[in-house]
Amino acid sequence: MTSVLYDVPGPRAKRRNVLFTLVFLACGVAVGWWVIRSLADKNQLEWVKWEPFFTDSRAWTTYILPGLENTLIAAALAMVIALPLGALFGIARLSDHWWVRGAAGTVVEFFRAIPVLILMLFANAAYSEFTDISPNSRPLYAVVTGLVLYNASVLAEVVRAGILSLPSGQTDAAKAIGMRKGQTMRYVLLPQSVTVMLPAIVGQLVVIVKDTALGGALLGFSELLASVRPMSANYGANTIASFTVVAVIFVLLNFLLTTFASWLEGRLRRGKKSTGAVLGVNAVAELATPGEHVVPGGLGGSGGGPADDTKRRSDGAR
Repeated sequence: MTSVLYDVPGPRAKRRNVLFTLVFLACGVAVGWWVIRSLADKNQLEWVKWEPFFTDSRAWTTYILPGLENTLIAAALAMVIALPLGALFGIARLSDHWWVRGAAGTVVEFFRAIPVLILMLFANAAYSEFTDISPNSRPLYAVVTGLVLYNASVLAEVVRAGILSLPSGQTDAAKAIGMRKGQTMRYVLLPQSVTVMLPAIVGQLVVIVKDTALGGALLGFSELLASVRPMSANYGANTIASFTVVAVIFVLLNFLLTTFASWLEGRLRRGKKSTGAVLGVNAVAELATPGEHVVPGGLGGSGGGPADDTKRRSDGAR
């Protein structure tokens, strides 16, 4: 027995799948038990190392919450700047003018090929040499600059691919009714490609949130992950507990972001299933009045319907 997508497994295949499942579960349990025993041997599961996160508010107000605030500020600024900039360069790569396509393509490919950490380091050095930004604010500027340059170039490719994925008939239909290229892009192509691009865009926004940690690694940016080192030093070397709490916070942030994106995607898809224009009360009353609306063939008023044409043809035959 076969399905449209795959062959339905027979008795032997079902037994084999059950066996593989049990083997993988056993391996997972063994690895988990080994991790727990290793942490216990290193005294990393003692309650004294986890207690500050449940009983001492200073662990949150002094270390975690300020780091979380800086992470959210850097990620939000990078998202707000990178999204429109990526859309601009993505549309520019589809321009009819070769010099616009070439310039946009050069910028996108250049910054997409450089690791984001190197961009942050270059930005930090540039701000230090050519601007008067204070040393306390410079890491934030450098992190946001690196994130914007890299992620805007990636988002530009996402936008370009999303627009090119639409059928060419959409553009032809827009040209047929007299739309200019800008109007076609704004009213036809972009609204339809948003739902196609949204999963990739959300994935890149998640990358932005996680890459803020690179600023704390080498630039001294006091983001969420950078709070682990001083917190661990002040609470008895609870490094594993601190990393675990920070990892859970990152998971929650990205889960909220993806949940919102899923809700937005569903809303956009439901909005595209509408029936189109909504008639007002006056329009409905006009259409409901017999003999006053225009019918196909350019005949208006009463007596312009198909039944009248049939009647006239029969009268002429007589």
